[in-house]
Formats: sequence, structure tokens, C-alpha cells
Amino acid sequence: MSFLKIWEAPEGAVGRDDFEVSVRIPGESWQPLFVYEAKVDMHNVRQASMTYFDMEGTVEVRVESRKGPVHQTVIRPLSKQIPFEVEGAVVTFRLNEPCKLSIEVNGDRFGNLHLFANAPEENPPEQDAPNVLFLKPAIHRMDDIYRLADNPKEPGGAAPEVIYFGPGMHYLEETIFRIPSGKTVYIAGGAIVVGSLVCDHVQNVTIRGRGVLYLADFHRFSAFRGVRIHFSQHITVEGIVLLDPPHYSIYIGKSEHIRIRNFKSFSTRGWCDGIDMMASSYIEIEDVFLRTSDDCIAVYGSRWDYKGDSRCVSVKDSILWADVAHAMNIGGHGDYRRGGDLIEDIQFSNIDILEHHEPQPGYWGAMNINVGDNNTVRNVTYDNIRVEDFELGQLLDIRVVWNEKYNPVAGKRIENIHFRNVTYNGRNENINRIYGFDRERSVEGVTFTNLRVNGELILSAEQGNFEINEFVSGIQFRKEEGRRI
Repeated sequence: MSFLKIWEAPEGAVGRDDFEVSVRIPGESWQPLFVYEAKVDMHNVRQASMTYFDMEGTVEVRVESRKGPVHQTVIRPLSKQIPFEVEGAVVTFRLNEPCKLSIEVNGDRFGNLHLFANAPEENPPEQDAPNVLFLKPAIHRMDDIYRLADNPKEPGGAAPEVIYFGPGMHYLEETIFRIPSGKTVYIAGGAIVVGSLVCDHVQNVTIRGRGVLYLADFHRFSAFRGVRIHFSQHITVEGIVLLDPPHYSIYIGKSEHIRIRNFKSFSTRGWCDGIDMMASSYIEIEDVFLRTSDDCIAVYGSRWDYKGDSRCVSVKDSILWADVAHAMNIGGHGDYRRGGDLIEDIQFSNIDILEHHEPQPGYWGAMNINVGDNNTVRNVTYDNIRVEDFELGQLLDIRVVWNEKYNPVAGKRIENIHFRNVTYNGRNENINRIYGFDRERSVEGVTFTNLRVNGELILSAEQGNFEINEFVSGIQFRKEEGRRI
């Protein structure tokens, strides 16, 4: 049995009229969706489109281009292989499972439609439940929210566990909401919260919903993040959309046991990475869509107030779109004064990379390990990664570096890196670098199993356009025996 749920956007939501989008269960009436503006690309900020709904079973989608007839259509990730039909200015297709798509007509990647078909929510809170503090659309004073959240709704009862932003526009007067331990912040579908959420020295916090966190009106140097998690444990972020934060989408510092699932984000400012983590461990990132104007995912050691190693990070079942810099970046920052940090046990799996565009050659690499600050990076796996043709950069970059802009000293070592079932369909015109820094600061043990470039199995460095310097050892290109690829 099919299921479909949509939400009306509140008055005040910033929309985009490049597309008209409707959805329906087969045989039922079309239901129009509100199309939000989603700004993209720092180099030349443009207004793309975004819409979302929940579904199960089979749903039909109708997309009409308001710019005129559709001569060319691409639905990405290409790995989804979504069949579609075009008639005049209308593209139609069916979805049989939740997914995140880019619908691009007439070759336009920057005025495209981002369509997020979510799975149904699991046990969403009821706004009138005894444990729920329901907030109507308003300009909210944070002291009022804290007071209401700390006190029982009824005499003799317990304080609310859920702070529920109902459909409509919500403005946080002080911009930052510091969430107390043990609370759930729920942003309902059709709600827009203008502000930043912070988990500071707390534990057991959940941020979830189907609404939008909106930061597009703040200046770049306000440096507000969508969600900031520092010195905290057992934090979950699930389901929401973030639009145009001035800095990182999710910023994790000195924290553990963080779970991020079905999170969607767009950014356009300098240094506005997607999900960055410093001195943090046991991080699970699943089913995210990040279109950012700096690194989509970055894993570092020590930086700023956050000191220590980083380990046990998993990123899976996700879509990464780096309008600037890297899709995946590891190793750049650490505590060089104490001999560097250890960054280890990192796994990327089942990921589509839709873009990598970087004008500076020193920062090329859709998949990047650049180790500075005496750091050691080891035990990193890239498994089942699909890289589509990108604008400017290189497939991968593995180097022990001394980046004088950021690193007082070079990195220490890179070891035991495995690329398994990586496919890249693109020009591959820029050299893929694997460099040690010197004999003491080396790269050892990089294995490529079933690497394919434009369908060709790569079994040597020369064949794959790799350059390997004299401070590297243990490089292997191989086909996995007994496996059909």
C-alpha cells in the first residue's frame, strides 16, 4: 500500500518558480508541492529549487519547467537509473522507494530541482501530548522557551521532553537555541525556524522533524552554524533541511556518539563546509544530502578548543555535491605541539559524488587525505563510491603535506588506505597524487581493488593517471578474484 504526505509552506517562506512540482499515488489526484529557493555555489551564487515530501510504496512525480520546453533531462545520481518521460515542458517519473534526486533540464546544474522523497517518520511526537511543549509561529524569546521547557505543563506533572515547533515561521530572538540535556527539538513539516541550534556540554539530545532550519539572511561573518555540537554525547540529528548557513552545516567538536541521518543542506559562503568534526569519535552519518561550498565531510584531529584524536567515523548511503573543495576530506588539523593526533578507523560506503569544483590545485581531490600538524591517518576505507563527471579537480589526493596557510609543521604518516569498488566516469585529466613528505613522513599501504575509470579496470598507476613519489610504499592495484564487477 502506498503512502504520501506533503506539507504546505508557511507565509514568508522564500519560494522559487522555475518549476511546478506535483506528486500523487497512482490513480489519485495530483497534489502540488511548494518549491523552496535553495541558493548554491559560492563562486557564483545562484538560486536553485528544492522540494520535499514523505512516501512509501509507489509515487508519481510531475515536474513542469516554467522556463519553456525541455530538450534535455538528467536525473541524478545516475546510479539510481530513474526512467522518465518528457512531453513539452513536463517531466514525469515514478518512485518506488525514498530517495534524494537532482532533476536537471537543458543542462542546468545550478538552476536545478532538488527533490527529497523521505521515508515516513517513525513515531513523530503529537503536538498535544503531555510531554510536548508546542510552540506556535512567533518571535520567540529564548528565556521564555527555557522557562516553559523547565516547568511541568500541569501541576504535579513532569517537564516537557519535546519542544515542538509547529507549522509556520519561527524566529529565535537571540538566534541561538542552546538545547538542554534530555530534550528533543522537533521541527514539523511546514515549519521554518530562523536560527541556530547548539548542543553545548549536553547529552541525550535529539533534533528531528521535516521542517527547515533557515540561516540565509545572516551575514557570512556572523559564523552561525546550522547545528553546533561540542563537548556533548549521544546526540541525534534527523530529517530536517538546512538552507544557507554562514558557516558549517553541522559542527562537531570534542563529542562522541553522534548520529546524523536523512539530513539535507545547502550552503554558499566561504568555509561553509557540510559536516565537520574535530577531536570526535563514534560518529554515524547516514543518508545525507550535502550540497556545500566547501568540504562536504571533513574529519580532523585537534582544532581550536577541541583537543584529541578522532576515530570510528562512518559515512554511508549518502550524496555529496561539493560546489567548492572536497567531497571527503581527512587529516588537515591536529595538535602539532603534542606530536600530532591519530585519525583512524574511518569508513565511507555507498556514496554518490555529484560534483567537485576547486580552482586551487593544492586543494584538488574529490576524495582527499592531506595530513598536516604531525598527524597520522590510518585505516580508512572507501567502499562502493560512485563519482560522476565533475567540473574541476582530480579523483583523489593522498599526501603528507606542510600547508603553510594552516599547518605549522608537516603531517607524520598515512597508512592502510583501501579503495574498494570505486567507479569514476569523467575526464580524469588531472594527475591523482600519492605523495609522502620525506622518508620519515611517508605513505604506506594504499590498495585499489576494482577501481574503474570510465568502465576500464585500473591495474596500474600509469593506467589510472596516478603520480607516486619516492616516499610512498605498498601501493597495489588489483582485481578482486571471484567477484563479478
